[in-house]
Amino acid sequence: MNIFRISSRRGVIMITLATIAVTVLAHVVHADAPKTAADYAADPASMIDAYRHVEAASVSDAIEQLLHEKQYMSHHMQAIFPTKFAGTALTVKLVKEENHDANALSGMLKAIDSGGQGSVYVMTVEDGADIAGMGGLMGTAMFSRGFAGAIIDGGVRDLPQLKKIGFPVYSTGPVPSTSVSHYRFGGMNVPVVCNGVKVAPQDIIVADQDGVVVVPRDKAPEVLVLAQHLDDSEHSMYPFIEKFHSIEEAVKQFGRI
Repeated sequence: MNIFRISSRRGVIMITLATIAVTVLAHVVHADAPKTAADYAADPASMIDAYRHVEAASVSDAIEQLLHEKQYMSHHMQAIFPTKFAGTALTVKLVKEENHDANALSGMLKAIDSGGQGSVYVMTVEDGADIAGMGGLMGTAMFSRGFAGAIIDGGVRDLPQLKKIGFPVYSTGPVPSTSVSHYRFGGMNVPVVCNGVKVAPQDIIVADQDGVVVVPRDKAPEVLVLAQHLDDSEHSMYPFIEKFHSIEEAVKQFGRI
């Protein structure tokens, strides 16, 4: 047995290699094993956080492979500035109706005040391409309550304020109009069709510079695990391609394109 002899003022300390090995091993930090779909299903907060770190494109591909569905919004849904977020859908519907009712949109405001940390405001505005479904006041309220972002199937206004506070919004474009007197609140936390995609309350919304994807809540754990795998494969391919200068070889090696 190898023994180190260390002298000190009070005597001699004998330390064996075995003792050193045990001490070192006690401080080794092992990487966590990848989480399974069951792990995420049992820990929704962890699942939402993990969705913030995967790419929307990988989530879209995972949904197509698992569910054989299109769950991404079209190119018409654009962000007011480059962003990336994920959260749970809080849905709101506005119905087109000319009115002079001061309370016609009160339910929309109540919906905002009912949301909180990690909520994603998903609003459909009937025939609303040229109507601002939200603006600076609503965005400031969402920001103050910890919303992750907003998805508006309609227009948006007050972009300077929204950019100033850094609140991310996807919409069909900026317009200076208002929904007041032209629309009526049609419901909150109800199933909606936003830019052609079905969205149910508490579905997972994943958004980045590639666009917006909606993940059905009951399939979210399985979709996440596959999306993470697709992300890992693609990110491993970049250095491979840079080194060997061949995308054909990379696809053969990793099976992803």
